[in-house]
Amino acid sequence: MHEPLAKLSGLIRDVPDFPKPGIVFKDFTPLLADPGALALAVELMANPYRGKGIELVIGAESRGFIFGTAIAQALSAGFVPIRKPGKLPRSVHGVDYALEYGTDRLEIHSDALHAGARVLLVDDLLATGGTMEASCQLVEKTDATIAGITVLIELVFLRGRDKMADHGQVHSVLKY
Repeated sequence: MHEPLAKLSGLIRDVPDFPKPGIVFKDFTPLLADPGALALAVELMANPYRGKGIELVIGAESRGFIFGTAIAQALSAGFVPIRKPGKLPRSVHGVDYALEYGTDRLEIHSDALHAGARVLLVDDLLATGGTMEASCQLVEKTDATIAGITVLIELVFLRGRDKMADHGQVHSVLKY
C-alpha cells in the first residue's frame, strides 16, 4: 500500500460487534477529524471522474452526504440526497432493500434528476451492495445516467461490486 493510502487506512478503526454481533464496523470518523486525510480521501474518490461530465453527485443518508457534498464541490457538480422514508417533503420514488444486518428503504425526490443527467453515486462503504444497488434503482427510475460509483471503503470479501456490474465504473479508495 503506498504512503497516502497507508495514511488513510491507518485512520480507519475496526469496531467489533457493531451494530450487532459478528459485524466488524469500519469507523472512519478519525479520518474525518484529520483535515489532510479528509481532503485526500475526497480527492482520491473524485479524481477518476474528473472531466467525465458529471452533472450531479448523489449520496445516500447519512454517510453518503459526508463525502457526496465535498465530491460534488470538487467536480463542480450539484448534489442530490437519497433519504430514509418520510424525510423528503415532495413526491418521491422509493426502494426497499436488504442490508448486511436487516432491511431498510430509501427515497429520492421524483423530480430531483432529469432524463440523461450524468450522475455519480457516492457512499462511504461498499459491503454487500444493498444500499448502493437500491440507490442505483432509484436513479434508474428517473432515467438519469449512472456514470460511476465511488466509495471510500470496499469490503471485497462481501462481493458488493458484483451487483454494480451494470452501473458504470466502480471506484474504491481502500479495499479490505
